[in-house]
Amino acid sequence: MDYEIKKSDSEWRSELGAEKFAVLREAGTERPGTGELLDEGRAGLYTCGACNAELFQSGTKFDSGCGWPSFYESVRPEAVELLEDRSLGSVRTEVRCANCGSHLGHVFPDGFGTPTGDRYCMNSLSLNFTPAE
Repeated sequence: MDYEIKKSDSEWRSELGAEKFAVLREAGTERPGTGELLDEGRAGLYTCGACNAELFQSGTKFDSGCGWPSFYESVRPEAVELLEDRSLGSVRTEVRCANCGSHLGHVFPDGFGTPTGDRYCMNSLSLNFTPAE
């Protein structure tokens, strides 16, 4: 995919720092239960941790018990890019920011009890949160 935001790895690394770079640009995963946005309950907007593109509304966040912030849908279908991920010996669906291509997490069809049935399992390090005013 051709992304609107394009930067070199050294530019991203300089802007994001090592920890965020590992998750956002190298598809790493933070340890479950450790992310600062996991228990965030205020109304607001979640944006890409790399480019600040709008990704999720707080009203779609739910406690899935998986250890990472979970949402049942993105702000718009075109806000995220879904890619087949065959790493770790299984087939999953990777979620990337459609604006810059940064890794956000994965989406699973096991969000039972949500309006969409989906669970967007996101890394806190991949997101910024802006509380509603």
